Formats: sequence, structure tokens, C-alpha cells
Amino acid sequence: MTTHFIFSITKQDRLSIEKILRSTDFFNEEEILVALELVDEKLKLKDKSTYQFILAKNENDICTGYSCYGKVPGTDSSFDLYWIAVHQDFRNHQIGKALLNETEKQVIKQKGLRLYAETSGRKQYHPTHEFYWRNHFKLEARLTDYYSKGDDKLIFVSCLS
Repeated sequence: MTTHFIFSITKQDRLSIEKILRSTDFFNEEEILVALELVDEKLKLKDKSTYQFILAKNENDICTGYSCYGKVPGTDSSFDLYWIAVHQDFRNHQIGKALLNETEKQVIKQKGLRLYAETSGRKQYHPTHEFYWRNHFKLEARLTDYYSKGDDKLIFVSCLS
């Protein structure tokens, strides 16, 4: 399976992103709506939006995954990885790793030195934690009971310098 990257989004891509998020069975309805708000802002504000997207598409031009990232306001070189997700039907094809590598490459081009990723500490997210560890992220912080009782917020960081 070959993957190529698209660095802009269209209204049609919004539906693809929603399908990707729903396919994972990780995100609740509120989280999906938040992700789609970022898409909507990017579509409305275009280059004035701080959100940047990378779409992974296969040889049939099907969107198999995406990332959304952006520079952290008020910092010199810190970026947030807001979302990275791969459609359930395309897992285990190294698409997530390829998306993350491309995201890091784009952050470095913009003089970024650190890429932060926040996620839930729930057991369900253990594969996500493993993904970050396998890709050289370190657990920088744990905020106890952040999302709800027993659901910590984990903040991972990748040093890009």
C-alpha cells in the first residue's frame, strides 16, 4: 500500500475525517465534534487558522488517516499534535507512523523543536501510549483525574532538535 500526503483540506475531506474518527471507537461524540470544529475553522479561515492538516491518502485517493497540528501560541518553537488518527480499515500498515514522521518534518521546517501530544490515561488508550513511546516520545507529565475521576491527562513530548 502506497501513501501520499495532502497538506490542504476541502469540504469533502471533512466527511473523511469524521469517518476516520468514528471508525476508531476511541473518541466519544464530544471529542469528535471538537475535532470537526478544528476542520471547520481551517475551512473558514484558510491560512489565517493556526491549525494545519496532513491527510494520508492511498493509491485509490482514499483518505486513510490524518493529523492536525499547530504552533503553540506564545511560544518560540513548541507545537501541539492535536489529532492523529488512522481509519480502522487501514491500521497496521504503518500509516500512523508515516503521518507522525511527516508531521514532525513539517514542524521542523517551521523551526519547531518540540511536539507535544496529549491523551487520556485510560486503559483503552494504552495502544496510543505505546505508539508514542515507539516513536521516541517521552511522557512529560501526568495530570491526575484531569478528564474525570480515574482518567488522567498524559502529555507526551518529542524533542525534534
